[in-house]
Amino acid sequence: MIDVNLIRKDPKKIQDALKRKLYDVDFSEFLKWDEERKILLVKTETNKAEQNQLSKSVPFVKKQGGNIEEIFAKVKQLSLENVQFEDKLKEIEQKIFDFVSALPNIPDDDLLGGGKENNEPIKYHLEKPNFDFKPKDHVELCESLGLIDFERGAKIAGRGSWVYTDKGALLEWALINFFISEHLKDGYTFILPPHLLNETSGFVAGQFPKFKSDVFWLEDTEPKRFLLPTAETALVNLHRKEILKLEDLPKKYFAYTPCYRKEAGSYRSEERGTIRGYQFNKVEMVQYTTPETSDIAFDEMVKKAETLLQKLGLHYRVSKLAAGDISHSMARTYDIEIWIPSIGIYKEVSSVSNARDYQARRGKIRYKDENGKTKFVNTLNGSGLATSRVFPALLEQLQQPDGSVKIPEVLQPFMGGIKVLEPIIKK
Repeated sequence: MIDVNLIRKDPKKIQDALKRKLYDVDFSEFLKWDEERKILLVKTETNKAEQNQLSKSVPFVKKQGGNIEEIFAKVKQLSLENVQFEDKLKEIEQKIFDFVSALPNIPDDDLLGGGKENNEPIKYHLEKPNFDFKPKDHVELCESLGLIDFERGAKIAGRGSWVYTDKGALLEWALINFFISEHLKDGYTFILPPHLLNETSGFVAGQFPKFKSDVFWLEDTEPKRFLLPTAETALVNLHRKEILKLEDLPKKYFAYTPCYRKEAGSYRSEERGTIRGYQFNKVEMVQYTTPETSDIAFDEMVKKAETLLQKLGLHYRVSKLAAGDISHSMARTYDIEIWIPSIGIYKEVSSVSNARDYQARRGKIRYKDENGKTKFVNTLNGSGLATSRVFPALLEQLQQPDGSVKIPEVLQPFMGGIKVLEPIIKK
C-alpha cells in the first residue's frame, strides 16, 4: 500500500510515477475525501474538548446554584453530534482505504516506463546451445525418455496437467532437492507453509483486490480460503501485525510448494508441455529487511537465482523489467530467463522483486530502529527456482545426438548417481 502522505504531499508526482506503470489515476476524489476527513476530525476533537469542559464545570455550577440541566442537555447534544461525525468519518476513511488499497506500488525511479517492449536484457550466461544434429523439443524428449505422461495427466485432471513418471519424477524431485540444499547452505530458514490461505493473506501480498478472481477459491470453507498461487503469498504474511527486532533483520525464508494458477496457457508451441499449467512446483525465497539494506538483499537474491542455473550449466539471461511489466505490488523486478531452443525464446524461471514497504504497510509489519522508532520493513521475493520451465530447458539444452540427456553433476547425488537419461526401447 502506498504511503498516503506521499499522495497528500505531491499527488501529481505519484500520478506521473503510476503512469510509468501504465496505471492512470485521478486523485481529485481522494483529496476531497481527505479534506472532509480533516474537517470531521477537527469537529470531533472540538466537540470532545467542549464536552470535557462542560463536564468539569458541573460541580462548580452546582455549587453556585446554577442550572446544571442545561449543561447536561448541551453535553448530550454534543455527544449525539459526535456519533454522527464519527459515523461519517468511518465511512470516509473506508473510502480512502479502499481507494489506496487498489493502487499499485510506485515503480523505482530508474525503471523505464511502458510495458514489456521496454524490458532490458542486462546479462547473458554462456552461449546458446549449437546442435550439429536435429534436436528434439522437450515434449518429444519427455515421451522418448519416459519422463512425463501428458495423455494420462489430461485424462485424470484435464488440459494443462501432466504426470511425472519414473526417472521424470526423480529428475523433478532432484531439482527441488538441489534448490533446497543450496538455500540451506546460504542460511535461509526452510518453511513448509499451508496451501490453503485466508483472504487477508492475499490482500497483504498485494494480489487482492485486483487479482482476486485469478486464484482457485474453496467456496465451502469458513472463513473462505484459496489455493496459494505462490509461496510468497504465505511467506510475506508470516510476521503480519508484528514488530520485529532490528537485530533479527534481515529475516531470510524459503519454501517449497506446488503453485496453483488459473491460467494454464494455450495450445501455442511456446506453451506446450510443462511451460505453463494449473499446477507446478517452485522453491521461493523471501526476505524481510530494513529500507537501507533492501537493495543489497535484492542483488543477493538475483545472484542466488543465477547461481542455481550456473551450477546446472544452462544458458540464460537476466532482464530488468520496465515499470509497466512488473507486478502490481512490486517496485522493481529482474527476471532470470532460461533459453528453450525448440521455441527459440527465453522463458522466466525466476522473478526477483522488491516490494519496498508496500506489502509491509498492508500487513502492518514493522521493526524498531536503533533509536527505538517504529518503521515498516521492506519485503522481497524471488523464485529459486520454478521447475516447470527449468525441466524442459534442461532436457533441450543438454540433449545428445543419440536422444539421451546428460544429467548435471549437481543433480546426480539426488538421482542415485544417474548420469545420463537414456531413451526407452519400446518392446
